[in-house]
Amino acid sequence: MKTKLTLTVEKEIIEKAKQKAADRGMSLSQMFEEIFSKENPEIEQTEAQKAAKSLLKKLESMKPRPSPDKFDKELRSHYLLKKHG
Repeated sequence: MKTKLTLTVEKEIIEKAKQKAADRGMSLSQMFEEIFSKENPEIEQTEAQKAAKSLLKKLESMKPRPSPDKFDKELRSHYLLKKHG
């Protein structure tokens, strides 16, 4: 059953929303339904936001690298001294 909904929104936002719906070839009501009919509705994200979210997931799944122990630091220092004098 469909029910009428009244929202109070800035005029510029209404115009942007109407334009976005028109670009998608649908009414504002249809676009609203599409967004909120999903099980887990998310606000539309830019490509950069999607990429950042994907990168964050990958980073969270990675195992942390152990910090180098004293021996590793000594080897590095020795190598740099030999290389650069």
